[in-house]
Amino acid sequence: MSTSSNDKKGFLASKFEILWNWFVKHAKIVMPVVLAVCVIITVVISVIANKRETNRQEDVTANSTLDEMSGGAVPEVPLQENDNPKIAELINEYYTAQVNGDVDTIRKLVEDIDDKIVMRIEETSAYIESYPTLDIYYKPGPKENSYVVYVCSTVKFTDYDEPVPGMTVHYVCQRDDGSYYINRSDEGDEDELNYIMKVNLQDDVIDLNNKVTASYNNMVAEDENLQMLIDDVKEEIEKNIGEALAQAEAETESGENSEEGTETGETDNSGTVTVVTKVKATDVVNIRSSDSETADKLGKAALGDEFDLIEKIENGWSKVAYNGGEAYIKSEYLEDVETTEVAANETDGNGTDSQTSNSNDSSANNSSNSNNSTNSTTVTGTVTVKENVRIRSGASENSEKLATAYVGDKLDLIMKQADGWTKIKYNGGVAYVKSDYVE
Repeated sequence: MSTSSNDKKGFLASKFEILWNWFVKHAKIVMPVVLAVCVIITVVISVIANKRETNRQEDVTANSTLDEMSGGAVPEVPLQENDNPKIAELINEYYTAQVNGDVDTIRKLVEDIDDKIVMRIEETSAYIESYPTLDIYYKPGPKENSYVVYVCSTVKFTDYDEPVPGMTVHYVCQRDDGSYYINRSDEGDEDELNYIMKVNLQDDVIDLNNKVTASYNNMVAEDENLQMLIDDVKEEIEKNIGEALAQAEAETESGENSEEGTETGETDNSGTVTVVTKVKATDVVNIRSSDSETADKLGKAALGDEFDLIEKIENGWSKVAYNGGEAYIKSEYLEDVETTEVAANETDGNGTDSQTSNSNDSSANNSSNSNNSTNSTTVTGTVTVKENVRIRSGASENSEKLATAYVGDKLDLIMKQADGWTKIKYNGGVAYVKSDYVE
C-alpha cells in the first residue's frame, strides 16, 4: 500500500513540474490572461454585491416609508378566521340589512355613513337575494379594540343562478358600551388609514384577495353574461340614485314654495282656484302603483301620453287616473296641458278640484287608449347588436329574460326610448333591449 501511495505522489510531482516549466516558459503570454480573468471575476462580484446592496436599500427605504405613513411599524399578525363572536354578529347583521334594504339598521351599525352610500345600499338590495356564505377574517387595527376585517362573501343576485364571489374590507371599532360598529368616516385619522393600507399589503391578505379574484375571474371567463349582468346592475343603480337625488332636490324646492299654494291649485284674489286637470308625459316614464321608486310597475307612459290628474303630491309624484283606477308618475316627467278654475270652497284640502276624483271612470278609457298606443308593434327599421345583450319582456333589469341577442344579430326596431331602452318586435310581440348594446 505504501509503495502504491509513493508512486502516485511521484507521478503528480512529475506532472506539476512539467506544468510549471511550461508556465515559466510562456509567462509573457499567460500572465496577462490570468490577470484579465481575475479582473473580470472581481468586476462581476462587485456588480452582484452592489445590486444586492441596492435592492436591500430599496427594501429598507420602502419599509421605512410605509412605517412613516402608518405612524410606525405594523405587526405581522396572521389572519384570524371567524373566532370573534361579536365581530361575526356585527358582520352578519350588516349583510342581512343590506339584503333587506334596512337603512335604519345600517345607520346604527355604520358610523358617519354618507347618505349617498345609504341610497346605494338601498338600491342594491333590489338586486340581491342573499349572501349564502360570509367568511370573516381579521387582523388587529391601528388602535385598541379595533380590527381590519376582511369578508369573503358570495352574493346571490336575483337575476343570476350562481352565487358570485367577492371580498370587502371593513374597519371595525368598539364603542364605549362594548358594542362594535363599522367605521366609514371619510375624515378618519390619516395614521389609521395608512395603517389599514399597510395591513392590506401583507402577504396573507394579498393571497386571500388573489384567491377570491381568481374565483371571480374564472366565473366571468365561463359565463360572459355575468359581467354583463353586473355592469347592468351598476348602471341601473347609479341611474336610480341620480333620479332619487333629483327628486330630493325637487322636494326641497316644493317645500320652499308650499306657503304660496299647492302645485295643483293656487288661489288668486278673486277667490277662485286654478286646478290642473290633465297632464302629458314629456318622456318615457314608469307608471307605478304608489309614489315610490320600489313600487310595482303598472306600465310605461310614452312621450305625449295624456292622463287625467287627480293630485300633485309634494314628494315629487303625481296621482293620475289609469286603467279604471289610480296610479303614480314622477311629476318631473309631466307637464300641464289642461286647467280649470273653480271656487276656492269647492276644492278639497289638497287644493284639488273635488269633482276631479269623480272623473276617473270617464277618463279611464282615454288613459287606457293612451297607454295601449305605446304597445304598438309597428316596425320602424332595424338595429344591429354590437355587444351580446339580453332581450327582456319589459324596460327594466327586473323584467323577465326572454332570450339573448348576439353580436351582429338584426332586431326589428319599434322605438328607441329616452330611458335607455330600445323597444323591438320579438316573436310576434314586443320586447326590450338596452340601447347601449345596439346601433
